[in-house]
Amino acid sequence: MPAFIDVNGGNKSAVDGNAKTDKASSKITKLSVNRSPNWNSAIRVAVFLACLLPFMTLVEAVATNSLGPDPAEHLMHVTGEWVMRFLVLVLLATPLARNGWPRLARYRRMLGLYVWFYATLHLLVFAQVYIGWSGEQLIEELAERPYVLVGFSAWLILVPLGITSAHTIRKKMGRYWRQLHKLTYAVAILGWVHLLWLSRSDVGEAVIYGTVFVILLSYRVKIAFGKKSRIRAVAS
Repeated sequence: MPAFIDVNGGNKSAVDGNAKTDKASSKITKLSVNRSPNWNSAIRVAVFLACLLPFMTLVEAVATNSLGPDPAEHLMHVTGEWVMRFLVLVLLATPLARNGWPRLARYRRMLGLYVWFYATLHLLVFAQVYIGWSGEQLIEELAERPYVLVGFSAWLILVPLGITSAHTIRKKMGRYWRQLHKLTYAVAILGWVHLLWLSRSDVGEAVIYGTVFVILLSYRVKIAFGKKSRIRAVAS
């Protein structure tokens, strides 16, 4: 039975080995803790720059006069497209977090602010090119073109969402902050209707976004009903 030979010596060796292992693990943990904030900051900066890249690409295209035969239409299309893409990412963050992948949720506020940023660019291009910064012309467009009204309504909702994204305001609002930011769902619906109205005969892109939004919003409805059912079960 060789396993029990020199038991004391074996225990001593095991203790020494465990002590060395604990010290090594402690050093690794300390290094990880010290490096973690730096890595998080670096990743956050990388995400920020990645989200800004479409804007910088547009700036370069404007500066080099390479927007194509219809620069106004290209600017409107690209800025609107990125609004929809960032909306998808914002709505996707919660389902991924609930299913074991929380990384995207860490940058949800930043992504939400980029929704507002690109929507504002979209509106500024419209104001510059199509209505010439005329208030009367804007009112006329809102009255005569429903897709303009829908898109402008989505932007108006984004304004308080963007302003209240600041940490201090969020803290002061408490539970009302979460209720206010549920309007993100309304923005997604209005954005989709705006896109669908503009699509006319080519509705392929609108169908894709509509399908994605239906899936993501249905997931939230399912979660909400599940919570209500559990509350009722506890209450009864």
